Amino acid sequence: MKSRTRLKFKNGKLAVLAVFLLGLAIGLGAGYIYGHTRAAPYMEQAFVARVIDGDTIELADGQRVRYLGIDTPESGDLYADEATAENKELVERKMVELQRGKRDKDEYGRLLRYVYIDGIFVNAELVVQGCAKAYIFDADERYSQILVQLEQYAKMAKRGLWTVKE
Repeated sequence: MKSRTRLKFKNGKLAVLAVFLLGLAIGLGAGYIYGHTRAAPYMEQAFVARVIDGDTIELADGQRVRYLGIDTPESGDLYADEATAENKELVERKMVELQRGKRDKDEYGRLLRYVYIDGIFVNAELVVQGCAKAYIFDADERYSQILVQLEQYAKMAKRGLWTVKE
């Protein structure tokens, strides 16, 4: 006859603690798996009525959208006209897809979004072309590392802004 070893709890408190720890471990594991297997972020479609500058657009419903993760030269600054022209070529009077980041709006009430058109990630395209710099407000933001790397590429390739000595 085989001998079985059985774990005996001398009091109920130890049993409750063991069950609690097991439940906690299962819950944390399930949370980790769920957090890493979620579907792609929601995209909303919108029509771009006009381009305001290199990193801001106005939608047909009047809302303004500031591109997340990038910054282009302001009006009157060197390369501002080129950045605005590139943005116009990409999105003006076209249907785009908008993806929300961690924050919904900025201090001016503009929507903060990643913008896509026909499979092109507009925020990244402006950085690659040297029309924008990576502007990372939150390092945990979805595409922050990608935008920083693309800026490094544009610098090495001496594109746009990076052809000008600062």
